[in-house]
Amino acid sequence: MAMLRSTAHMAFMFVTVIPYATLIVLARLLGTPGDKLYALAQRWLTLSVDAARVIMGVRYVIQGQDNLPAGETSPAILLVKHQSTYETFLMPAIMPHPLAYVFKKELLYVPFFGWAIGSLDMIHIDRSQRARAFAKVVEQGKALLAKGVWVIMFPEGTRIPRGQCGSYKSGGTRLAIATGAPVIPVAVTSAKCWPRKAFIKYPGVVDVSIGKPISSVGREADELMREVEIWIEAEMQRLDPEAYNGQH
Repeated sequence: MAMLRSTAHMAFMFVTVIPYATLIVLARLLGTPGDKLYALAQRWLTLSVDAARVIMGVRYVIQGQDNLPAGETSPAILLVKHQSTYETFLMPAIMPHPLAYVFKKELLYVPFFGWAIGSLDMIHIDRSQRARAFAKVVEQGKALLAKGVWVIMFPEGTRIPRGQCGSYKSGGTRLAIATGAPVIPVAVTSAKCWPRKAFIKYPGVVDVSIGKPISSVGREADELMREVEIWIEAEMQRLDPEAYNGQH
């Protein structure tokens, strides 16, 4: 049954991404403002999350939503635990501000999906040009934050298996310090239902826990990221103790 449901959901996403992505690319060519383009993309992502609930029984519960900054232009940099593709769809669907992902430029070449995200106000980087890539992140990040767009990053850099901790890289906290924006740690237990790089997904509840904003003013990047890591990993153990075998 899980295989059948997973196949049906994948087929649903494939069929729906083509018209939405085509519409986004065409709208961009016609000069449609960035906020309208983002709304189109958000609609498809929300549709995919809803389809995961209806077709596969994958639901989510959010804690700590009141920790998010209030105000239309209040800046924030979300640093999110990364276990599967699910949270990349879920975050834009549940956040009150538009989000800008920082992602590797290779994704731009993925048919339809890549073309669409290349049309949005996102930050794509060439990882081979480290210093120039980070300078671009800071420049674009400042401009987007000033417009009320929040920047979202996965500090582990890649999807991490359930119950494990990746290497937290300081790019997100370096950006926060450079822009003066607070960081907001987010724990997500998506691998309980949607395992890393797995085709078959399972019904269940994904917990999303949003931490309190942490000021970046006067902080060192590595030390700030260490605080983020400690909070996220402790929260992951609280939310999904079975995966951590009682570790503390």
